[in-house]
Amino acid sequence: MSNQTQTDAVDAILQQWQRERPDLDVSPMGVLGRLGRCAALLRRELEVVFSDFGLSAWEFDVLATLRRSGQPYCLAPTTLFSALMITSGTMTRQLQQLEAAGRVSRLSNPHDARSMLVQLTPAGLELIDRAVTAHVHNQARIVAPLAAAQLAELEARLTDLLAVLEPKAE
Repeated sequence: MSNQTQTDAVDAILQQWQRERPDLDVSPMGVLGRLGRCAALLRRELEVVFSDFGLSAWEFDVLATLRRSGQPYCLAPTTLFSALMITSGTMTRQLQQLEAAGRVSRLSNPHDARSMLVQLTPAGLELIDRAVTAHVHNQARIVAPLAAAQLAELEARLTDLLAVLEPKAE
């Protein structure tokens, strides 16, 4: 599946810019435009499965982060919002919603009386285990048309891009 003969919506945008502003090298716009379109289309494909479990993408992300942290599936809210790249205010509202739905509980932190911990409830654990299984199958379905070598190359190049974009650990 070579993209050399295929065209997409980004090609039309690039052609328009090349016509209107031939003085600009818009080739980076092609890469970033395709990444943006892929992200939007992927989000749609992934959210279909989340909704099958009564979850939004952010709910799935919070529950999955707790689940992959290992037993006792419990993290400090600051660890959660850092892992999910959201603000503490957003996290507070989300945790309240998940707690009201019975998917997480908030507990006193035995190591710091000033803070709370967030833990998956048994119902939350059961839900995320079912949802993540379906999510992994959905991801496999999405990338199935690509050959193993294409996937490896894509992963390597995206890893390179992330290395440029993500802040360096200090």
